[in-house]
Amino acid sequence: MNQESIDLLRADLDAARFRVDVLDSLWGADAAAALFRGRTLPARRSLDRARADGAAPTAVEVLARLFVLGDRVSAGDLALALPRLGAVGAVSLGLVREAVDTASAAARGAEDGGVGGTGARDDEGAGGKRGGDASGVFTAALDLRPYSFIDSAGAGSWWIVSDLGEGALGRALDEDHVLGVGGASLTLSGLMIPTPVDSVLDLGTGCGIQALHASRHARRVVATDISHRALELAAFNARLNGVTSIEFRHGSLFEPVAGERFDRIVSNPPFVITPRVEGVPQYEYRDGGLVGDALVEQVVRGLGEHLVPGGIAQLLGNWEYRARTDGSVADGLDRVRGWVQGAAVPVDAWVIERERQDAPTYAETWIRDGGTRPGTAAFDALYAAWLDDFEARGVREVGFGYLFVRRPAAGATPTLARYERVEAGLGSNPVGLGGHLARCLDGHDWQVARTDDELLRGTLVHAGDITEERHYWPGADDPVVMTLRQGGGFARSVSLGTALAAFVGACDGELSGAAICAAIAQVLEVDEGALRVELLPSIRSLLDDAILLPA
Repeated sequence: MNQESIDLLRADLDAARFRVDVLDSLWGADAAAALFRGRTLPARRSLDRARADGAAPTAVEVLARLFVLGDRVSAGDLALALPRLGAVGAVSLGLVREAVDTASAAARGAEDGGVGGTGARDDEGAGGKRGGDASGVFTAALDLRPYSFIDSAGAGSWWIVSDLGEGALGRALDEDHVLGVGGASLTLSGLMIPTPVDSVLDLGTGCGIQALHASRHARRVVATDISHRALELAAFNARLNGVTSIEFRHGSLFEPVAGERFDRIVSNPPFVITPRVEGVPQYEYRDGGLVGDALVEQVVRGLGEHLVPGGIAQLLGNWEYRARTDGSVADGLDRVRGWVQGAAVPVDAWVIERERQDAPTYAETWIRDGGTRPGTAAFDALYAAWLDDFEARGVREVGFGYLFVRRPAAGATPTLARYERVEAGLGSNPVGLGGHLARCLDGHDWQVARTDDELLRGTLVHAGDITEERHYWPGADDPVVMTLRQGGGFARSVSLGTALAAFVGACDGELSGAAICAAIAQVLEVDEGALRVELLPSIRSLLDDAILLPA
């Protein structure tokens, strides 16, 4: 990897203002939304209209056409967009190649590779002018695009390099394909607890996006992957964005960090369930090489050994719902519970299932993800292989979700064993769920460490994103339905009785829980002891969900 060339690229991208907000302003909100759906035509038409008078394009317009829209650009335009790096430098980095017709490429043999001058990765070849003049037309050999975000440290932006997708390639992906920033990446980065720590392990780093996010709140980050190509691109991205705190190591799962412990572990592991038969692509970015959901099981069982006391792991994963001998289907969350309980080191666990797919839908999703189109013989062959695999193991459905594992503090035992399904939409918190999750864990730790009497001696406040809804029969004085709604986090809804509504409403940090219970009992004319017994489980649950907070 030519680090000096990457530095020149960074300077060019910065000077061109190759940023998300600038691109959105080039083609407008509707075209930006279409791009999010994978449709480039509206954005291309917007750029065409802007240059209908024949005026020369700006540097950012050239970069947008080349890397976002997948258009070819002239050598002159490429020199305009990358004046420091130049066309030869861009080719040497594997970013672009000279576009030639397929027949010419086949005649001279298309090179295969990527970053650092190892060539292009599709059938067009890399062109024949490496190190020479640049007089032709160029096309992207890698995906390069801006990425903006907001986290607890504020707004940020990077440029992310990854492999071209199937739309740009016009064919199925290579098995060593390195994925860019997708929906799963955004989900995991939003879940990342943002409190400062000394060390983070990014297990299966891919293009390095989670390692970059972790570097915002960790002194050092270790990023591992079984793919040499992924590590190469991840290191490219770290250098491109001036991040120097990440160490990259090659190897499978925990092998590169044997004997080490970290404050945090984050992972979007290659959890996709893939048939182990010849002819089924084994994509490195999503396939861990094990049968069924065994990869996620292996990760879960090994997390505690690689966390410091009090350390937290956060990952995405999926798990199977298998048929029992009596024909019923075992709960997938119970399956995950067994993994946690069988871990070598006892750990806290919070597992959230966000979605379930039946076996055929799951198979279709991941076959299309690799670039194989429905209606083809190749698709049908892969579909049959997936369904045969699921049938052989009795898999009826697959659950997807988030897993949080924590090693208890030194000398402590696990107190958190939470397995739930959350189907509501996520809340409106723009900086992601990580801060909310931290508050939930703090609330859980606070309440579980206290007896009922100790808890009620404390003072509580309701979270700032909580609203209460009341519904009345026409003309009635008293509500028939009361609901507490969480605006952020997991957007939970909690049904309220009269006493619980009164308790939450009085939690302003002034009165103790005991004093509030006494006042409510007096107003409702009920036994205070019985009221406490009624309310305490709900109060503890509201603390677990960061709806109530210790004052």
